[in-house]
Amino acid sequence: MAAARKMRAFKQWMKDQGLEWSDALLFATESGCAADPPPISVEALSDFKEGDVVAKIPKQSCLTVATSAASELIEEAELGGNLGLCFALMYEKILGADSKWFEYLQILPAFEPIPLLWSLSEIDSLLAGTELHKTVKDDKALVFEDWKECIKPVLELDSFELNPESFTVDEYFSAKSLIASRSFQVDEYHGYGMVPLADLFNHKTAAEDVHITTESDNDTGSEKEGTDHESDGDDDTSSEKEGNDHESDGDDEPVTHDSHSEGGDGSGSDLELSSGSGNESESPFLEIIMIKDVKAGAEVFNTYGHLGNAALLHRYGFTEADNPFDILNIDLDIVVQWSLSLFSCSQSRSRLSIWRKMGYSGCGDQDSEYFEISCDGEPQDELLVLLYIMLLPKDESRALDQAVSGTGETKAAAKFQLLNKEIVLSAKGSDPSKKLLLTPGVGVALSSLADARESLYGPSSLEEDVKSRDRCCRATEGKLYHSLMLRISERRILEKLRRYYGAIGSANGGRKRKGTET
Repeated sequence: MAAARKMRAFKQWMKDQGLEWSDALLFATESGCAADPPPISVEALSDFKEGDVVAKIPKQSCLTVATSAASELIEEAELGGNLGLCFALMYEKILGADSKWFEYLQILPAFEPIPLLWSLSEIDSLLAGTELHKTVKDDKALVFEDWKECIKPVLELDSFELNPESFTVDEYFSAKSLIASRSFQVDEYHGYGMVPLADLFNHKTAAEDVHITTESDNDTGSEKEGTDHESDGDDDTSSEKEGNDHESDGDDEPVTHDSHSEGGDGSGSDLELSSGSGNESESPFLEIIMIKDVKAGAEVFNTYGHLGNAALLHRYGFTEADNPFDILNIDLDIVVQWSLSLFSCSQSRSRLSIWRKMGYSGCGDQDSEYFEISCDGEPQDELLVLLYIMLLPKDESRALDQAVSGTGETKAAAKFQLLNKEIVLSAKGSDPSKKLLLTPGVGVALSSLADARESLYGPSSLEEDVKSRDRCCRATEGKLYHSLMLRISERRILEKLRRYYGAIGSANGGRKRKGTET
């Protein structure tokens, strides 16, 4: 089989490049898969123990801007970060058998099916209403702009010696998808790069078996992250509200592993960093290390971070069932429209102004402000405060407005007044404060906001989405399957948001405000 030949060639290449890996690691290809090459997973042939080093990877074997044959050209064109890495990957793929990484590139797919590569009609039909709809459309426009303004001019340089017709915009998008889903941070000198062997481990949220780390720092480990420019390298649970892929600044995270019994004893000459390879105190190797015991026969997993389904689909092209890091956003515009349906424009504007004067804001910026709803349906504190203020009687809102117009202690007093002098809402929020804010009116408002947010998905119900997902084939209808998984996870959060007042507010005795305007 072609897949088996490519895997044998890749293993020999790894030995030649000085990679070492455990004999107990099995690189398994998915049987019966029509894809060429088929997906690869890593399995344990024997038991692994926590702390076992199962692989050792020379940094010089990683495909980075610094190690690529295009490094001088990239430097001449001043392509930094993600742009430079994308160009390097395209360059090496076009070199074909002349590339140092030919055998490695042969086992990679031509592209990853992330939404960035979907057609506009697919984005509109499959992602409508989700956190990714606008983000991915913006991505496509910005990536094309990068191609036109940054990549295309390089092809006209005298030092560019390859066929420029091979450097198409489609190839650039394909390279972006591979970089987004497979790159790791190697070190400060190399930046981000493609790390052979390390990118074969599949993801499992909050249940990884390995960490990939530098040899001198193998007790810390870090997760693999895509190189989308919105990633800040943190294990945050934020959704993809701000995610564009435009000129990444290369701030995503790396992966690591260690070796159990070192099967690859390659004697490549690149094991040590050259004198021009950056900080000589840095180790020339990455290691993959077991962080827990794994039994023989089990798949060995890495993690790409604590990411919800919106982030997973955006960066890697897949979703997970019952993802505990799912999150949903409700735009400030939706809150304003809800307020305008009940109150005058001047009153809505005035209450929003009071909220801002008290130092509150949503996520994002004022051009695209939103509130996060957690996986269990818990609304962001700032949203509860805003709804509470929106529903205040006129006399209380007037007094509050006068109080917040002051400074210092006056503003602090205003926060006490907002909560009837019972407790001040802390920066992170606290259960007693939430209960005080969750009046019946606020509970009704949350339900109304959930309805407004859900209307963005169109006429189909949650139950219909579940039936559609259960009918489709994940292997052959991946776009439909994962987009439905995202819709379902978001809509289930909205269900929990509708029940949030009943679960929290009613525990406070259904506290009512006297004289609230309607």
